[in-house]
Amino acid sequence: MQPVIELDNLEVRFGERPILKKLNGSLTGRAIGLLGPNGAGKSTLINTLLGFHQPFSGTARIFGMDIRTQAKSARCQLGYMPENDSFIAGMTGVHFLRLMAELSGLPAEQAMERAHEAFFWVGLGEARYRNLGTYSLGMKQMAKLAQAIVHGPKLLFLDEPTNGLDPPARARMIQLIQEIRDRGDLQLLLSSHLLRDVDECCDEVLILKDGRIAAFCNLEEERRANRKFLELETRGGNGTFTAAIERLGCETACFPNGRMKLVMPEGVEIRQLYALAAEGNVQIRRLNHKRDSLEDIFLKAMEAPNGGV
Repeated sequence: MQPVIELDNLEVRFGERPILKKLNGSLTGRAIGLLGPNGAGKSTLINTLLGFHQPFSGTARIFGMDIRTQAKSARCQLGYMPENDSFIAGMTGVHFLRLMAELSGLPAEQAMERAHEAFFWVGLGEARYRNLGTYSLGMKQMAKLAQAIVHGPKLLFLDEPTNGLDPPARARMIQLIQEIRDRGDLQLLLSSHLLRDVDECCDEVLILKDGRIAAFCNLEEERRANRKFLELETRGGNGTFTAAIERLGCETACFPNGRMKLVMPEGVEIRQLYALAAEGNVQIRRLNHKRDSLEDIFLKAMEAPNGGV
């Protein structure tokens, strides 16, 4: 599988101050989460990939295209939803989207058609002829998403897409991002300070700290692994039940009042635990999967010395 983004010893400086410090990595996921505290370098990384900042040393590649030598070709594949508003307030929504599509290379007629389609898709069809300056915060966020996809990019950068949204608007934004991810024809990089946004939308995560890569992991693999970590609360259990599940290959740790933690190996299913419990006349009163894996990963990355990797 061709990497979506490759970071090759990428270093960015503002004057004498290093902002990104020799980043290396290969990102291949359908939806890549970019996390880190304020000042970690998230926006600088996005702006460098977009061509707004020149690398001091090293480089990056987008779908194999070097951002130093093939910047124009790389930008043709990108859509960008910025954190801050960049509207022409006196322009109607649909004409703004048409302008953005034309600037991205679409012919005028196709650009207008795509502008209407994008507005209806984000749920602003009835407001597309209103001036952008009259839009609410939630509507502006949806309009920013619409302009980012109107020209049909292959990779979408989303910078704090749920910023300032109330719960219903946030839920709608997350739903749209998940639809984009699941379509399969467009990959995305989601930068957010909200772990929940990344956890709900992304299958890979890159964590920055002080301009360095603090952690990188495949969330899908983490989720599959976490399904094998269980906490049980039983009644009527004894050493026989514990021995039986250990014969399945499970690692167990027992605690007072019938509590137990275990790790299931590949090929062992939860139904087998219930079958053994029934054979031993044991009640499984509660069963929980391990949770908050992304939070655990993030906190460990922040605790690591020297920014991790």
